[in-house]
Amino acid sequence: MSADQPLVLIVEDEPDLADLYATWLKDEYRVRVAYGGREALEALDEAVDVVLLDRRMPDLSGDEALTEIRNRGFECRVAMVTAVEPDFDIVAMGFDDYLVKPVSKDSLEETVSNLLLRNSYDDGVKELFSLASKKALLESEKDATSLESSEEYTELDGRLEELRAELDETLQNLDDDDDIEAVYRDLGADVEFEEFDET
Repeated sequence: MSADQPLVLIVEDEPDLADLYATWLKDEYRVRVAYGGREALEALDEAVDVVLLDRRMPDLSGDEALTEIRNRGFECRVAMVTAVEPDFDIVAMGFDDYLVKPVSKDSLEETVSNLLLRNSYDDGVKELFSLASKKALLESEKDATSLESSEEYTELDGRLEELRAELDETLQNLDDDDDIEAVYRDLGADVEFEEFDET
C-alpha cells in the first residue's frame, strides 16, 4: 500500500467489528485500528485523513474522543459509526457524518470516499456538508413537531442558510467543470440541489 494512500483510523471497541471494517477498507486505503477511545488518541497523528468513531466505548466515549480530537486541532474528517440513535445534541458535535449501525460495506466505503472528497474544499464548504448531514439525519429521525420546537435545529437551519448563500462565491473559485460536478454530486446526498444556483 502506497504511503500516498489516505489513512483511515477505525475506532471500535468490538474487535470483530473493527477488524471487519478494516478488511472492507484495506484494499483502497491505509488503515489503523484502535479498540478504544484512549487507544485512538494515541494512534492519532497528522497523517490520519478520516476517523470512523464509535460513540459508546467503556474507557473513553466517542463523544469525549471527538472533543479531544478537535481540541488538539486535528483537521481530519470524522464519521460517527454507532448504534446510538441521534438526538439534538449532535448539532453541537464536531463530526462530519453519522452512520447508524448496522453499517454495510457499501455505505462505509461511500462515507470514507465522500469525506476524503470534502477534504479538498475550503472550511465553509466543509462546515456546510457537516451541518447538512446533521440536518438530514435529524429530519430522518425526528417528527416535524420536535424539529419545530428545537432551538438547536432552528439554529442549525439558520447557519445552513448562511452557508448556502456563500456557496456561489466558492463555486466561482473552482477551476473546472469536473470540480463543480464533484461538489454537486457530494452535496446531493445531503442537501437539495434547488437551493443552489450554478453560475
